[in-house]
Amino acid sequence: MSKALVIVESPAKVKTINKILGSRFKVTSSMGHLIDLPKSMLGVDVDHDFAPKLIVVRTKQKVLSKLKKEAEGKTEIYFATDPDREGEAIGWNLVPHLATGGKKVFRVVFHEITKEAVLKAFENKHDFSQNKINAQNGRRILDRIVGYSISPILWKKVGSRLSAGRVQSVALRLIVEREREIQKFVPVEYWQIGVLLKKDGVTDLLEAQLEKINGVKADLKQADEAKSIAEELKTKLFRINAVNVREVRRNALPPFITSTLQQEAFSKLGFNAQRTMMVAQELYEGVEIGDDDAVGLITYMRTDSVNIANEAIEKARGYIAKNYGEDHLPPVPNKFKSKKMAQEAHEAIRPSEVARTPASLKKYLTEDQQKLYELIWKRFLSCQMAPAVFENKKVEITAGNYQFGAAGSTLIFPGCLALYKTAEDEEKKQDLSFYQENDILQMTEIKPTQHFTKPPARYSEASLVKTMEEEGIGRPSTYASIIQTLVLRNYVTRDRGYFTPTQLGFIICDLLVASFPRVLDIGFTAKMEESLDLVEEGELDYVKLLKDFYGPFKEELDRAMESIEKTNISFGKPCPKCNDNSMVVKWGRNGRFLSCSHFPTCKHAEPYPMGIKCPEEGCTGELVERRNRRGGVFYGCNNYPACKHISNKLPVKQSEQPVVTA
Repeated sequence: MSKALVIVESPAKVKTINKILGSRFKVTSSMGHLIDLPKSMLGVDVDHDFAPKLIVVRTKQKVLSKLKKEAEGKTEIYFATDPDREGEAIGWNLVPHLATGGKKVFRVVFHEITKEAVLKAFENKHDFSQNKINAQNGRRILDRIVGYSISPILWKKVGSRLSAGRVQSVALRLIVEREREIQKFVPVEYWQIGVLLKKDGVTDLLEAQLEKINGVKADLKQADEAKSIAEELKTKLFRINAVNVREVRRNALPPFITSTLQQEAFSKLGFNAQRTMMVAQELYEGVEIGDDDAVGLITYMRTDSVNIANEAIEKARGYIAKNYGEDHLPPVPNKFKSKKMAQEAHEAIRPSEVARTPASLKKYLTEDQQKLYELIWKRFLSCQMAPAVFENKKVEITAGNYQFGAAGSTLIFPGCLALYKTAEDEEKKQDLSFYQENDILQMTEIKPTQHFTKPPARYSEASLVKTMEEEGIGRPSTYASIIQTLVLRNYVTRDRGYFTPTQLGFIICDLLVASFPRVLDIGFTAKMEESLDLVEEGELDYVKLLKDFYGPFKEELDRAMESIEKTNISFGKPCPKCNDNSMVVKWGRNGRFLSCSHFPTCKHAEPYPMGIKCPEEGCTGELVERRNRRGGVFYGCNNYPACKHISNKLPVKQSEQPVVTA
């Protein structure tokens, strides 16, 4: 019988790690958190150093019983939970339940599930990091205090089943404020003038844009002005005044971290953050490759560090030299600097073995796994390649007192772009190699075009994650869950990856910003993340952090409870049961619904009507808003089950907008 028990988080890892370690060890899974704060109460003693009241999660009691049975007769227990703060805390909370009878306890950490990495981790077993545990406890308690203190106010003032998270609410604020910028934006008209020019003996036309008039930047506001200039230009001689050439080097991009992987997976593959992390988890935990045992294909996918192990760098350089040539290798390995407060003990996201090319794995992977692995593999190898070299040309063209410009770029040496290109690199550039100074050009077409300044774009999956990272909001492990919560709570809608606040989202955001300005402040939230990092580094006591936060927060909380008036959203429709009262919009487990404003005196409620007739022939019903189990919105007939019409999109809405009243 094995004398050592190894505990990992995910059952998907068990088989792979068990085969690596052999019969001396028994590997089993905790299935994530088994010990946590209770759901039914705050679970934090704010009067006694914020001591948490940890309990066995009700739905995980059988799992804990199984682990206890597995631990019987074992002399050693190795906790191989994930290599981050949360993994540290998950393992530590199990110690009192499993490490009884003098059992030895060890912590092992590996960032890739390969034989070499796992065996090395067990050779370097160590104690738990109390600083990491304190940092995770501090975050968990902060989030619990904010969520469990503010959410009841929302239930009382707005509607049931609402929630306010410490970081989630700040992310909502970003989306709401961006939407308001869009709403108040006033477009400004402007005009541009483009020309198509031909040089004798050259097949392709040269496209150029008006840049200056009498040496001053062109700024055309009116159609008449643009058209007048266009007419005048028909009489002018177009001559190349100058050809400016410069060589530009494009350095390799750093390897992926969690945020950049989510951004690129959205931009290149159309994956949302949750889908990206789910597929990355599968690649990390292990995939069976032919007759071989399952093996982890990438390193740990929750990281904010761009560090790379020296051994991985050497393997990458060897692969590049063999497959792309020595000229694609920089003299020394490329090094990248992580952002401030990144966890430097972690590695960037990379393939566990560069020799496993995407092509060689294609038949073993799902379509999503193949796409994401190829993205990670190419980005990693390219990060160790020499810079790409471009020859950039700018052609200046004069036509009387008007100056036009045309730009082009030629790739001289591919370097890192041989493997990984951005969207900008994929754009076709004009070939300007045929044009020299003093060339005379014939105008074949002139195009005055009307334009309007554009409002800022709504946040996408990629841009929201990028902004959260830049502002220091949240951490790599939280981005996907924050976005998912906003969607599930019906605070935002997601259309093709872009977010729009719902009416409820506006209400919640405005209420929180007015009542809890400190908690909703972006700078304050970022400072809290930095403080938690200091706790992990042993430079700040987490109890002091909690005390400094709680005092001012409790004052805001008390004021909010007294001052916030209940928000009713009138739907402009009388209650069909009691007639004299109007219906109001409320929110519950399944999203919006209508309720009598005199609830609980009158308990009439009905689905949220859209003011749109059911499109099914012969049906007299109307479409109502419904939500599926994943929080997605769809529309069904209120005559269900007699009519089973459903749709994901609505026709043009004809009903009046609800009115918000206090």
